[in-house]
Amino acid sequence: MHKNSIERILIINLSNIGDVILTLPSLDLIKGNFPEAKITMLVGPKAKSLFESDSRIDDFIIYNKQGSFKEKISLTLSLRRCNFDMVLDLRHTAIPLFLNARYRSPIFLRDKHTSLHKQESYLEITKAIYPFDTNLGLKPNIFANSEDKDYINQLLKQNNISASEKIVAVAPGAASHIKRWTKEGFAEVCDRLVEECSLQIIFVGDKEDSAIIREIISKMKKASVDLSGKTNLRQLAVLLKRCDLLISNDSAVMHMGSYLNIPVLAIFGSTDPKKYGPWNERSRLIKKELFCSPCQKAQCRYNYECMNLVESEDVFKKAKEMLQIQNNKRPDEDINFYYKRILITRTDRIGDVILSTPTIKAVRDFYPNAYIAVMVRPYTKDIVEGNPNVDELIVYDKYGAHRSFWNSIKFANSLKRKEFDLAIILHPTNRVNLITFAAGIPQRVGYNRKCGFLLTKKIKHEKQLGRKHELEYSLDVIRALGIQFKDKSLFMPIKQESERYIDEIFKRNNLSEQEKIVIFHPGASCPSKRWPAERFAELANRLIEKHNFRIVVVSSKGDLKIANSVIKNIRYPVINLSGKTTISQLASLLKRCKLFISNDSGPVHISSAVGTPVISIFGRNQAGLSPIRWGPIGKNDKILHKEVGCLECLAHNCKKGFLCLKAISVDEVIEAVDIFGDL
Repeated sequence: MHKNSIERILIINLSNIGDVILTLPSLDLIKGNFPEAKITMLVGPKAKSLFESDSRIDDFIIYNKQGSFKEKISLTLSLRRCNFDMVLDLRHTAIPLFLNARYRSPIFLRDKHTSLHKQESYLEITKAIYPFDTNLGLKPNIFANSEDKDYINQLLKQNNISASEKIVAVAPGAASHIKRWTKEGFAEVCDRLVEECSLQIIFVGDKEDSAIIREIISKMKKASVDLSGKTNLRQLAVLLKRCDLLISNDSAVMHMGSYLNIPVLAIFGSTDPKKYGPWNERSRLIKKELFCSPCQKAQCRYNYECMNLVESEDVFKKAKEMLQIQNNKRPDEDINFYYKRILITRTDRIGDVILSTPTIKAVRDFYPNAYIAVMVRPYTKDIVEGNPNVDELIVYDKYGAHRSFWNSIKFANSLKRKEFDLAIILHPTNRVNLITFAAGIPQRVGYNRKCGFLLTKKIKHEKQLGRKHELEYSLDVIRALGIQFKDKSLFMPIKQESERYIDEIFKRNNLSEQEKIVIFHPGASCPSKRWPAERFAELANRLIEKHNFRIVVVSSKGDLKIANSVIKNIRYPVINLSGKTTISQLASLLKRCKLFISNDSGPVHISSAVGTPVISIFGRNQAGLSPIRWGPIGKNDKILHKEVGCLECLAHNCKKGFLCLKAISVDEVIEAVDIFGDL
């Protein structure tokens, strides 16, 4: 059926005001796709004023859910005579069964989107009945008339509130007492905001909230304005648009602020913010996580501790922070529901994982009570295991246990049972994007590459340009979620069993930490990253002769041939630990040495993490492979890297015999060592 043939649409809406506001994006979608269609709204009496001036609604019918069976039959017959082309039933009634609409909600539709936020769930129900165009750039709007706007202007004028004044709206009411934060808390926060931020507090709500608001005002030392019970829903929308911030319990006012894209600071207790929390990009949440929350029950056995434990200091700090963001005009803040179970994935190499540890810490600091799991490959698990910011380590073995398609599906099902509500994908791969999608994780954020269309939030992939460090590229993923952080330090856990292993190594080789121990790492994952083995050998000979260093050679088992080639050309005794340490044991070893000299490789970043200075020898100059992106980040770390005039770096396909690596002389490395003085 062509769009033009859809002329009459019926929307069967809900009764509670908050629930109706959650359905407004569905109305926007329908009207955006069918601007010429006539829309009839069937809605509860409380929400009537919301639509009275809405030019998108041609007719509205008040639905009395307490009405008799006879009244409901009469209503259904009258609707049948209207010959609707489309019926959207958000109440899940039997009415669509008796209407001859071409497009209609399935009868007694079972909501399959229980893990989604309610406004998203309603949108999914809407999209199930017709292939709507969802890329129309629709803007939220509650249609107030000129009288509503004049009324609010006059109301503000009567209370000596100028157009330039900063306003914070406060909605301390809620449909249930179990959702209400303490009156003392609201009073203290409002007083501090007036005193420290020079703004005007306006209390909003309906008549039922007036008694609560009067009590809060009686506890305040600063002046405020009480407009509760003085606005209808349209007028309230006009007022909220004038405000810089809304502080609210879980209430209809909070949902209205969310819909209108006003910064909302919501205080939650027993209800689930994943389903009912503020849902625009500029909102934040305050919640104390208890063993029993979210219980979503009307009665509490524990004296409403989930609300009583919310501290006024936390609410004030978050409100002040949000006001500062508004002042600084930072539109890039993203949606920030309270995520309870978070999966972070990083399924590439050693260096990549350790460079992601600041991201893990930032997520933990931002969501201190969340359950955080990190998914890595088997050989990098030592980097995550023992990290205090991680609750669970999940190993995905792409080349082993999970290699087959069927085993990957089983792995996705195991993730699904863990009920994660957010996946942060730091390294884009087809498999990870497919697995997190198949696991039903409702929010998935990462780079728009390799099945990136499966993500719910996509970041433009420009890593190949190498404009910044890989650590920053990882942090960009959580920046897109509005996660704030200051600490960018790397973290490598030190395990007691690894310490004991290195103790034994030191004892066996008559080593002590007071000696000048320098570790060589001549291996790397690619020939374009390997400084010639004979240069490492010459460097060892000269450093031993000049500084009497104790040299230890390390490598992976795959680089044993390279390590042995270095060792056989060293004229003095060295300690050969190549292929003999795990990642964890290597970290314990690096922690005890004075200097680490290495090619561009993962252990470079382990050394930075444990605080041991690094001299890193770089070859490749390809934008995404250069030191700008992959260099060590320790305060005293040194990078040796030379331009040799290549118009294009071919990396491992180099036609010049890796001239960039050969251009770095032993003398230059010794000069870099001498900068550190007497180790």
